[in-house]
Amino acid sequence: MRILVAEDDSVLADALQTSLRQAGHAVDWVGMGSDADTALLHAVYDLIILDVGLPRMDGFEVLRRLRSRGCQAPVLILTARDAVEDRVKGLDLGADDYLTKPFALQELEARVRALLRRGQGGSSAVLACGSLRYDTTSRRVTVDGTAIEVSPRELAVLESLLLNAGKLVSKEQLVEQLCDWGEQVSTNAIEVYIHRLRRKLESASVEIKTIRGLGYVLEKPRDA
Repeated sequence: MRILVAEDDSVLADALQTSLRQAGHAVDWVGMGSDADTALLHAVYDLIILDVGLPRMDGFEVLRRLRSRGCQAPVLILTARDAVEDRVKGLDLGADDYLTKPFALQELEARVRALLRRGQGGSSAVLACGSLRYDTTSRRVTVDGTAIEVSPRELAVLESLLLNAGKLVSKEQLVEQLCDWGEQVSTNAIEVYIHRLRRKLESASVEIKTIRGLGYVLEKPRDA
């Protein structure tokens, strides 16, 4: 999943980026509200983590502009303000969740997982297709209860396919979700990850179909 972190505290921003990347997400970071607004005009994100006290445009205004454009991506507000009025204002503007500083990274990670599931139309921590299971909390992949070892990049591809099981996912979508700003992942690399996943999931009652020229679909074989 691709996440935008809008936070002007560089120490906190570094910690957030490290934590989210270790969880397999692509993360972009901005330190000013105006830059967050620009980023949200030009890129699609699965989640926005938005500090209220941003310079050059506060988080409330960034959120107001985002929702006025019709974007429904989940937004997690971060703030040092603990007044009820501020929490109400953020939620009324369209925030999905609210976290007051200081907070534990473990709690933020749990809220991120919940918001990403909600944004994809799900509520369970476990994504499943056939005998394939992926626990988004433990980041454990199993086939018929047996653990399967996958790399972080392979896991990111697999998560996207599971979230869209039965639907086409293009190579471009996968590249977008794997890459931070300034990072390059080729569509050829996506083919390599897909090839590795197919080998590792040979015993699962699922298959990753290639739709030539378009992308991939994860589905259960008809005879499964």
